[in-house]
Amino acid sequence: MPMRIPPGCAKLAIPLFLLLLLLSTATITQAQEFGGNPPSVKWNQVNIPAAKVIFPKGLDSAAYIVAGIIARMNTVIEPTIGTKQKQVSIVLQNQTTIPNAYVGLAPFRSEFYLTPEQNSFEIGSLPWVEQLSIHEFRHVQQYNNFNVGFSHFLRILFGEGGQALGNDLAIPNWFFEGDAVFNETLVSDQGRGRLPWFLNGYRAMWAVNDNYSWMKLRNGSYMDYTPDWYPTGYMMVAYGREKFGDMFWKKVTQDAAAFQGGVYPLQHAIKKYSGETFEQFRSNAMQYFRKRYVASDSIQPVIKSRSALSTQAMKASHFIADEEYPVYVNDSTMIYMKSTYDHRPVFMIKTGSRERKISVRSLSLDSYFAYNDGKIIYTAYRPDLRWTYRDYSEIELLDVATGKERRITKSSKYFSPDFSKDGKTIIAVQVAPSGKSEIHLLNAIDGKIKQVLPNPDKLFYTYPKYYSENELIAAVRSTKGQMSLALIDIKTGKATCLLPFSYQPIGFISVRKDTVYFTATTGLDDKLFALSVKDRKLFELKNFYQPGYVGNYQPTVSDGKLAWASFTAVGYQVSEFNKRDLQWTGISTALPGNLPEMGLAALHRDSAADLLDKVKVEPLAVTKYSKTYHLFNFHSIIPTINDPNYSIAIIGENVLNTFQSQLSVGYNRDEGYKEASFDAVYGSFFPFIRAGLDYLYARRAFYNGGNVYWNETDPHAGIEFPLNFSQGKQITGLDFGSDVYYSRTDFQPAYQKKFNSTSYAYLNNYVTFSTQIQQAKQNIYPRFAQNLTLNFKTAITGLSANQFLASANLFFPGLSINHNLIFNLAHQQNNAQDVIGYTNDFPFSRGYVANNLHNMNKAGADYHFPLIYPDAGVANTLYFLRLRADAFFDYTRVSDNFIDHSTYKNFRSTGVAVFFDTQWFNQVPISFGIRYDYLLDPDIFGGTGRSRIELVLPIAVFN
Repeated sequence: MPMRIPPGCAKLAIPLFLLLLLLSTATITQAQEFGGNPPSVKWNQVNIPAAKVIFPKGLDSAAYIVAGIIARMNTVIEPTIGTKQKQVSIVLQNQTTIPNAYVGLAPFRSEFYLTPEQNSFEIGSLPWVEQLSIHEFRHVQQYNNFNVGFSHFLRILFGEGGQALGNDLAIPNWFFEGDAVFNETLVSDQGRGRLPWFLNGYRAMWAVNDNYSWMKLRNGSYMDYTPDWYPTGYMMVAYGREKFGDMFWKKVTQDAAAFQGGVYPLQHAIKKYSGETFEQFRSNAMQYFRKRYVASDSIQPVIKSRSALSTQAMKASHFIADEEYPVYVNDSTMIYMKSTYDHRPVFMIKTGSRERKISVRSLSLDSYFAYNDGKIIYTAYRPDLRWTYRDYSEIELLDVATGKERRITKSSKYFSPDFSKDGKTIIAVQVAPSGKSEIHLLNAIDGKIKQVLPNPDKLFYTYPKYYSENELIAAVRSTKGQMSLALIDIKTGKATCLLPFSYQPIGFISVRKDTVYFTATTGLDDKLFALSVKDRKLFELKNFYQPGYVGNYQPTVSDGKLAWASFTAVGYQVSEFNKRDLQWTGISTALPGNLPEMGLAALHRDSAADLLDKVKVEPLAVTKYSKTYHLFNFHSIIPTINDPNYSIAIIGENVLNTFQSQLSVGYNRDEGYKEASFDAVYGSFFPFIRAGLDYLYARRAFYNGGNVYWNETDPHAGIEFPLNFSQGKQITGLDFGSDVYYSRTDFQPAYQKKFNSTSYAYLNNYVTFSTQIQQAKQNIYPRFAQNLTLNFKTAITGLSANQFLASANLFFPGLSINHNLIFNLAHQQNNAQDVIGYTNDFPFSRGYVANNLHNMNKAGADYHFPLIYPDAGVANTLYFLRLRADAFFDYTRVSDNFIDHSTYKNFRSTGVAVFFDTQWFNQVPISFGIRYDYLLDPDIFGGTGRSRIELVLPIAVFN
């Protein structure tokens, strides 16, 4: 979906506890896409006791694999986490190019996104469906067994959302992911725990002696690189199982989820079962892995300070940039991708020490590109116009001299494109919705398919390159997930393996004459190798040691030079050497070494070790899965307090995420009325279909010295068209629709003689348009963006009443790269004699009490800028990432009949706000602010005085 531009701020209206409940549910469900598949997709299912696997028709084999792995693995690995079991629904999504998956509560389900990525070093080379199964099902077991104690009590009160809140507060995300990564490493011959890439971040920090605080490691930084919670969690979990036994984490998490020990229950449980304080435990876990690098021959000595480093970039105190995928134009000129925290990713060309920007990269899933004769080729990400589970990877052709770019394939799913030597043909990997991997030869001018290579061995291709006019070379994955380099005949598709298959990842190929340069894993390192294809001689390239540089990736070769990218604490940095100065060490025909296990006996003593090899996949009974199955899947209870309104809602969503429903009851303290409501939206058709009913009992108003009571019945229905036009460098969305509301007022029997029942109907028509450029990490808002909202409400029966609202936010760059100047314009008008009081969404000048007046016009300006980046926290609970300020001026001019007989009034205000971008409990992001408003005109509808102080929350928190 398009990124949403925060349109403003809203007053804090709910207690922190309830806010965390909402946020907890939001973090669990953030990967879900409502109404993401077209109605043409037909669904089938296979059932086993632990899981219901739901899949598009034709993906039977993938469903068999998922079910077979879960059935074989479930009982073997459950003793280390718990034996409680509730069947989970797993939905296989094959229309997206994003490699991902999740398991979540509220509702309890999982989704696997079935397109694997090209990089085998990051997640591994195991068949993607198998990799997802052995990782994600561990999350299923976690949620099934963390429904205990106080977490279970919260589930009783608030449903699955309550358990999600309890689990998030008790058990940190590092354990969830660390335990799942340990499981994938335990049951397979690979897993991320055996991949050097996975721990490169920590290794790079250790190499330059960056000893960040625990809270900084947990919460990240806008200034410095910090690894995420996956490697942190793996080291913690692996250390716990290695030293304290395989049952250690089962005991710890059972106590923690039950909140035994009170505040910070996981830390108390670790102390209880290990005898080590949490501070000692995490330090020992880090040192266990750090010492493994120190003990190896490949470790780079730790330096005392960055000033001792050899390159200017490495002397920097903060993150500099990622420089990736270097390619030579000639011996003196290089092109690479550059990404910083304050600028969008750009293609750079460098001659000597002089850099020049070629162009901003379009929206992309990775940084890979190829170059030939003045042209750059890469794949750009484009979402489908309507269906959010369907997206594309399209080939873009960029002219280096002019910076102009054009798309040469449309609605394609291509990866890792490259040119033929004459530049007339493009080769690219296609991954079909069926999961089949193919190499396509395309016309470099129009992108039309010239040839599809056969794939008789069912290999998965990565990073193909032309070796000769009739042959290609690619890093390939076998059906078992092992890798080799393959020489592929273009006519027949026959693949000749140049290296023995192994689980050591291979990739990032570069071809120069007869020699293939590539990266492969050997022991603790990802190193550079060269293979002479004709005589099959394999060499390890002994690179000059550079302190602080970890791993050697993405080699590129010119006539006299070799360059590659290495990971450092300040980002990926390019190293460059003369070819003649490199030491070529001949080795056997197989890659040396193996995958590192860091001395973990725990990876072998459990009966689940290497279990994946023992899985036998067999056909299962396949039945149709009805799209209407369990539509009203109520899963959570959400209370809301917004005085004077109090309500409680039961929230529902079906497994396919095509139907959302809500049943609520409420009470208004001011009028004393009770309310019952039902709302639902169906998202499987091209427009969303909405419907609902509100019933208000015993509304009251003061009339002639007494109260008058009546009841209201308000059914409503409508359609909505959510469209995504994002493409290239722009993120663009258009949302429009119309709702019809019918309202009937029935006075209670005692008042029916004085007042007649009334009814009316009105239309609510709306259009929302937003567009923005990409946003860098430190940018508060996009440097260029616009959003426009139009809303027109008009009565269609019973009476005459209209209201029109137009509002726009325009985002521009400020005086510095992370500053924003934002203009807000708005106009609202309703009929002067309207009987209906429509909802007022006009963005009135800040600080004033607003009424819905006849004609209102506003112009406002905000200037946002960062103040400091504290990177500091309090009590392992509240962490401050950034403090930023906003200076504003609002001018609203209104027209109406006022009691002083005037017809126009001005409402001007100015002020400043300070916002705090924070993380709570080391994983929940919340931005809040304190705003001072100074009123330049009287507040005729509200309080006295000219000064206001308000606590504000960005509306984006609730999106």
